[in-house]
Amino acid sequence: MTPAFCAALVLKMPVALVAKCRSRTHIVAMTKPQRDDAAIEARLRARRAEVADAAAAHEDDRRPVQLDQTRIGRLSRMDAMQDQAMAIELERRREVELARIDSALERLADGEYGYCVTCGEAIEPPRLEFDPAIPLCLGCARRAG
Repeated sequence: MTPAFCAALVLKMPVALVAKCRSRTHIVAMTKPQRDDAAIEARLRARRAEVADAAAAHEDDRRPVQLDQTRIGRLSRMDAMQDQAMAIELERRREVELARIDSALERLADGEYGYCVTCGEAIEPPRLEFDPAIPLCLGCARRAG
């Protein structure tokens, strides 16, 4: 294979397929990008603790609304029910965020962090910097909607 053809493979193919290129120059290109796994893990764990603390702090908001009309009026009760529904949805989103963070921590431990879970290509570093728990490359995220 010519170096130009190998370079095209490096840019367009998943990391596992690039290994077929025997050129020394491109074997260096296949090595994992320089990153600080300990800093990434610390950032993920800090975010996980933050989300878990927020969930614990708002636990009362998800409790059932009391139907005692002597204490609160009908409109106040409806407002409380709306607040409860919003708190329940927020908790569901927190659970999804915790699952994403746990998945990212697993990928980091397995040595698969930084690669798209769908296509296997490297996730763009600015994308990981913005959200270290992101599981998809930009192309797969666009296709997923």
